[in-house]
Amino acid sequence: MSAASAGHARASFDLKSASLPLITVVLKTPNLATLSQELQARFGETPDFFDEDPAVIVLTQIAQDPTPLSFSVLLTLLKHYRLRPFGIHGGSLAHKETAAAVGLMDLPEISSSAVAVPGDAPAPAAAAPAPVAAPAPADAANPANGTMVIDRPLRSGQQIYARGCDLIVLQAVNFGAEIIADGNIHVYAPLRGRAIAGARGNTDARIFSTCMEAQLISIAGIYRTSEVALPADVLGKPAQVRLVGESLVLDPI
Repeated sequence: MSAASAGHARASFDLKSASLPLITVVLKTPNLATLSQELQARFGETPDFFDEDPAVIVLTQIAQDPTPLSFSVLLTLLKHYRLRPFGIHGGSLAHKETAAAVGLMDLPEISSSAVAVPGDAPAPAAAAPAPVAAPAPADAANPANGTMVIDRPLRSGQQIYARGCDLIVLQAVNFGAEIIADGNIHVYAPLRGRAIAGARGNTDARIFSTCMEAQLISIAGIYRTSEVALPADVLGKPAQVRLVGESLVLDPI
């Protein structure tokens, strides 16, 4: 007789619920040539902003468009940018049938905490998703405490991305430069370029600068450009940016 009875046998597995961060790719056009061009413009030829992230393709905005959508081409395109789609949300019956043919599940609901990567360039509105950029150069390494520190000025065209951590910049971020962090951004110098905090959806992220003159500020996809002048009490002064609901709030500090 076995040492362990059938009623007390050790289980070989457990089943537990899990919550995973997802990227939602919100398609606004079935024209994949246009999508490819915009992805290349946003992420470059050799992108590594994403890191084999699971993704859901949202089709609600093109559900009534009769133009055929090639999911095999779409999957190849998104996988090139290191996204791994496993399902769709919304869309027409034809979309669901052709998606199922390439192994994509039909998902009824998408969590509001997912990070959206739109197919079109954002319109100049306060609640539009912010653009994202290329990763940090090799000389910007993350220390063990999860904070990236940049101690040199950033010129126009330079981009820094602090993946999974906060970013501290000790010199000026000049007009045309772009800094991105998944966490908070601290600039202990003039901030004249673009600052994107909470790049992967962290709504609690903030942006701080000792001299706020930003060309663009963004938190969790909500952004504001210099087309709307900064308030007089923060322009050129120490200030912070935080997200309240779907609005950016600028406070002097």
